[in-house]
Amino acid sequence: MAKVLFVLAKNGFKDIEFSNPSSILKKAGHEIFVASNAEIDEMARGAEGMEIKIDYSLAKVKPENFDIIVFIGGSGALENLDNEESYRIIRATVGLNKPLGAICIAPVILAKAGVLKNKKATVWSSPTDKNPIEILRSNGADYQNQTVVVDGNIITANGPQASEEFGKTLLEFL
Repeated sequence: MAKVLFVLAKNGFKDIEFSNPSSILKKAGHEIFVASNAEIDEMARGAEGMEIKIDYSLAKVKPENFDIIVFIGGSGALENLDNEESYRIIRATVGLNKPLGAICIAPVILAKAGVLKNKKATVWSSPTDKNPIEILRSNGADYQNQTVVVDGNIITANGPQASEEFGKTLLEFL
């Protein structure tokens, strides 16, 4: 049984991007934990109203204690997770050669942490907002217009519609 840490915004994470992958991993017998930019035992609230109890504040996360770490997107992700604590977690996870996942807008955080340089990755975008793609490219990533992209131990997915495939891909790493 693996220990899986989902990192999500205290406010505004995308519910389905957490619920689908976490359900897939939990059904397979893996332990699910949640970290956020809030205190332990507070509740994180999704964009559609889902509430999740927080097990760890970002500052207390030790990547060596988990088998895989996954960043969840949604409208609150960049506002709440695009910071030095997240970058520390991301860099440490890659340094430990452990799997690292990010869905929707969250691959932008991986790119800003410097771990997507010379890596294939995908990210959410829309016909009117290509900025996330440009952020990946300006940080050295090889953007792929695909639903889920795996490059080494890094798994990226481009949004809510990819959440089930993303969960199944994460499961393959465990």
